[in-house]
Amino acid sequence: MRKLIVSSVMSLDGYVEGPGRDVMALPMDDFFDAHNLERQRAADTLLLGATTYTGLKAYWPAVAADPALSPAVANNAGLADLHREIGRRNNEMRKVVVSDSLTEEDTAPWTGTTTIVRRADAHKAVAELKSRPGGDILIFGSRTLWNDLLAAGLVDELHLMVGAAVLGGGTAAFGGGPVPPLRLLETRRRDDSDNVILRYAVAGRGE
Repeated sequence: MRKLIVSSVMSLDGYVEGPGRDVMALPMDDFFDAHNLERQRAADTLLLGATTYTGLKAYWPAVAADPALSPAVANNAGLADLHREIGRRNNEMRKVVVSDSLTEEDTAPWTGTTTIVRRADAHKAVAELKSRPGGDILIFGSRTLWNDLLAAGLVDELHLMVGAAVLGGGTAAFGGGPVPPLRLLETRRRDDSDNVILRYAVAGRGE
């Protein structure tokens, strides 16, 4: 059975969005981008909530075609190849989006690689995805979705990138529901970043 991996960035005080749902308040640096690409290379399916899916779809197809459109690349041309690959993988990977509101008309230009699953069917659909052969199933963002799947025992690992930003409010990483026991598998950092990755196995899962 393949793994369901949650990859999320959060502030030091535990928020995945700042006040007013400000995602850009989070410490998303070059290490964040490199880690996301590493996780994409190990995966063949993105599992997303509607808000994250819509945001990625609005951003990455254009960056795949022209990395200079990324603010990070505009500030550091050396990141062009990394952002181009992230964009292309986002374009090419299978996307499963859990939503009761999105329709096929909302999926362009990713219509050919997107499957919409209704919320009532999400647990069954994710269990079926995990039972199939293939690479990892990867969740970016999508805090409401991964908290639900975590409580349902369907998440195998949490990769939490914690950065040196204190937001003082916003959207907490964990939604207040039950969280199964977590076992720390690995910590990672880079000399050029103040972020730290904490990798956890969930309820005896993982390596």
